[in-house]
Order: sequence, then structure tokens, then C-alpha cells
Amino acid sequence: MADILGGFEQAVLVVLLRLGHEAYGRVVLADVAARLQRDVSAGAVYATLERLERKGLISSRLEAGTPIRGGRARRFYTVKAAGVRALNESRRTMRQVWRGVQWPVKARA
Repeated sequence: MADILGGFEQAVLVVLLRLGHEAYGRVVLADVAARLQRDVSAGAVYATLERLERKGLISSRLEAGTPIRGGRARRFYTVKAAGVRALNESRRTMRQVWRGVQWPVKARA
């Protein structure tokens, strides 16, 4: 069994899947923050992207800069097959964990 993805890693991977070929840092940051409905630091997103790439779950490519960006290059991200498998496994694992627990969870006195 592969390492189970953390919730934030899952959120970033889902956003990358949703964005497809348009997935670059700032757009990923904005989408993750919107989906989680909270402020998210750029550092957290970029660190997660680097970690997912080291794990072999995503790949990135650097594209030439544009005049509007002052010539700065932009890095785009793509989910690899291993990333899709990891997402599916994480979701399957969490469903097993939650099996038999009534939702919403209530505290016992």
C-alpha cells in the first residue's frame, strides 16, 4: 500500500486534475483556497507541489515567460498515473475508515 495522502495533498491533486493543462502555481493556490474555503499560503501550496513531484505523483514543465509577466517563466503541473492511483487509494481507504460511522458525527456524553 502506498503512503496515504494527507488532506491538503489530496486537495492540491484534485485541483490539478480539475485545471488540466492550465494548472500553474497561482491558479492552483487560488483554487485550493476556494475549495477549502480558507486562506492558504503560497508556501504551503508550492511545498506540496514539490513534495508531490518528489513522490512521482505529478510532473512539471517550465514554459517561456511572456511580456506581461516581465519575461518570467511559468511552471505548469500535471498529475501522473501514479497520482491518480494515489488519490483513488486514499479515497477508498477513507471510505473504509468511515464505514459504519453515522454522519454527522456526534460527541458522546
